[in-house]
Amino acid sequence: MNPHVVVVGAGFGGIAAALRAKALGCDVTIVDKTSHPGGRAQRFQVDGYKHDAGPTVITAPFLFDELFALFGKERADYVEFKALNTWYRFVYDDGTHFDYGGDNERIERSIAMISPDDVKGYRKLLAASKEIYQLGFEQLAHRPFHQIIDMIKVIPQMLRLGSYRSVWQLVCRHLKHDKLRQAFSIQPLLVGGNPFDTTSIYSLIHYLERAHGVHFAMGGTQALVDALTKLMQEEGIEVVLNHEVVKFETQQKRITAVQLDNGHTLACDYCISNMDPLYLYRKLLPDHASRIAKIRRKVAKPSMGLFVLFFGSPKLYPSVQHHTIILGKAYKPLLDDIFHHGNLSEDISIYLHRPTATDPSFAKKGCDSFYALVPVPNLKSEINWHEVREMFQARVLQRLDETILPGIKENAESVFAMTPLDFKQNYNSEFGAGFSIAPLFYQSAWFRFHNRGESLDNLFLTGAGTHPGAGLPGVISSAKVAESLLKTSLAKHSSVRVNGHFTAQS
Repeated sequence: MNPHVVVVGAGFGGIAAALRAKALGCDVTIVDKTSHPGGRAQRFQVDGYKHDAGPTVITAPFLFDELFALFGKERADYVEFKALNTWYRFVYDDGTHFDYGGDNERIERSIAMISPDDVKGYRKLLAASKEIYQLGFEQLAHRPFHQIIDMIKVIPQMLRLGSYRSVWQLVCRHLKHDKLRQAFSIQPLLVGGNPFDTTSIYSLIHYLERAHGVHFAMGGTQALVDALTKLMQEEGIEVVLNHEVVKFETQQKRITAVQLDNGHTLACDYCISNMDPLYLYRKLLPDHASRIAKIRRKVAKPSMGLFVLFFGSPKLYPSVQHHTIILGKAYKPLLDDIFHHGNLSEDISIYLHRPTATDPSFAKKGCDSFYALVPVPNLKSEINWHEVREMFQARVLQRLDETILPGIKENAESVFAMTPLDFKQNYNSEFGAGFSIAPLFYQSAWFRFHNRGESLDNLFLTGAGTHPGAGLPGVISSAKVAESLLKTSLAKHSSVRVNGHFTAQS
């Protein structure tokens, strides 16, 4: 009989882990509390408008290709990825903008329009990013870091590449113009980090985008989830939805079964958790967390929170790009308010997603669909979102009206929002954090939550809070790490069931 793996949480990390476990020859069941796989990548449909609730940017399409290739299939037969020519448009407070994306020649022309002297600096920044990518992604992203020796071995390389610097410090070494410094340092916000605090290892995102482009899944991120769900079903993975795991049954440092909220139990030989590790170790495994796990949980700094506003427009805005980042009036003071002071600032920065720029099916004919994502403090700030939700919603619409969506304040329809409270309630995200724990140096690699359970021999972890980190490339890569650990365990032990449970026999 094949070993049975239960995956808890059907976000991208959990789905990827389920597929990889299946490819190893295991029987797999994946469980999620929501009504549809995808975790935070849910879809809302309101009054003819479609909205992706979660990630919208695909920067490493090959990671998804690999999941289909495990079973001799082509991802393109399931879902289409469309490369974007302009990856992001950055809009500044003075009304000017910077279009980033395309080939090197196009990017350098855009840079030269702002600061000709920074073209050479951009080349140096890209070269530095490539070096960091080759180490941080190609060599380390898929390697387990559950032993301190693993970290010690790579520290000299990390120090040589200046990982002790922040992303902001690295960018400032190469670029002089403040507008370009903002545009090329803002990427940590896409994985929940403050550019002034996030280790420069995360500047590898520049080269990742350069090497593989920025893509959109036609039909939206939910179409990608649907494609992966179809693949799971074709390969015989059992998908259990609308049920939350409320308890782990353990015996001799092993999880023997998971209990669902309806009282049903699923016996397992191995368990892979795609939950927020802070929630996992506090709520479900308080008696099984190792001393290190308890320390990590106690001192962990969660990422920022998110306010996400969804709305439609009966008017088209054809000049608005697919991805737009509207920068606030002040860069560092706003980030300090979000990450250090817990203040809901009068000033805001907005990531605006306009999927109808690429896929008109997201809205009724002649209409536009939008989602505006605003970094805000997480719930440690004790902001009362019940009281400020409507006020902040109006502030976001006002800012959009003043910048790139004139008239939207009056014309926006089918409007609704998510706050950090929704992230906590819907996704079991501790402190309502948008990306689990923040991408700080002392919360990276070995210092991050390990992909092997701290005190249970058959537990593995995936997702944003584990190594290598948040974002689609990070969570998909975490499943590769979990796969390698599971594969090692399968090779080391033979599977013997005793009363429906697994015991390891050397």
